[in-house]
Amino acid sequence: MLAAERRNLILEKIQEEKTVLVGALSREYEVSEETIRRDLEKLEEEGHVVKSYGGATLNEAGIMELPYNVRRRVNPAGKQRIAELVCRQIEENDHIFLDASTTSVFIARNLKQKEHLTVITNSIENLLELSQVTGWDIISTGGLLKAGTMSLFGRKAAETIGAYHAEKVFLSCKGISMEQGITDGNDETAGIKQAMIASADRVFLAVDHTKFDKTAFSQICGFQGIHTVITDKEPERRWREFLEGNGIGLICPEKR
Repeated sequence: MLAAERRNLILEKIQEEKTVLVGALSREYEVSEETIRRDLEKLEEEGHVVKSYGGATLNEAGIMELPYNVRRRVNPAGKQRIAELVCRQIEENDHIFLDASTTSVFIARNLKQKEHLTVITNSIENLLELSQVTGWDIISTGGLLKAGTMSLFGRKAAETIGAYHAEKVFLSCKGISMEQGITDGNDETAGIKQAMIASADRVFLAVDHTKFDKTAFSQICGFQGIHTVITDKEPERRWREFLEGNGIGLICPEKR
């Protein structure tokens, strides 16, 4: 197994379990503990984990975006439930923005039964997912392709977004906090989402339950920028009351 492949597997495990131990990883991947320590050092340098005595924990506020092939394996059942709920909010002939989150790929996959939509996205994966759909208008933002992200960023992407107007935008994030608002891992990702919000009438935050009470590095917006939260599990009562108090709609499986 290549070192990069092993580090991605370790990242997947940390995403699921939040903490890992050197000894357990050494036995699982059949390499020395010193090799695992070097893997964790590399992941810490990249901003993904924080080393601790005998192991490492997930860096919840990490600036570096997790590799796409790691992110897409996190909570797929929850993302599928969110996508099904999102599809009920989209009408024929809508113009929509889809961000480059892995949740949006599930949304794109579930939208294919619609007869006609206009979709503007900075996600390479969304473009591939929708490439065989007929009767739609699929618009790529263009821009800079960042390695490992399957996403387009930069000035050109933001300018393209600003040239269009959509009825709805569906986006995700790394953290949603009552104190810090909606946050993501870095300024580039947050900036693209801010551009989408500015060019849309209604903003839908499609976020799985693991992101509540988390704060990442860069703020996307406060709650005044969000119209509806769509999630895979009903949030705690304090969150339901908070969203209602801020005039934000809530859609989740228990509230169908």
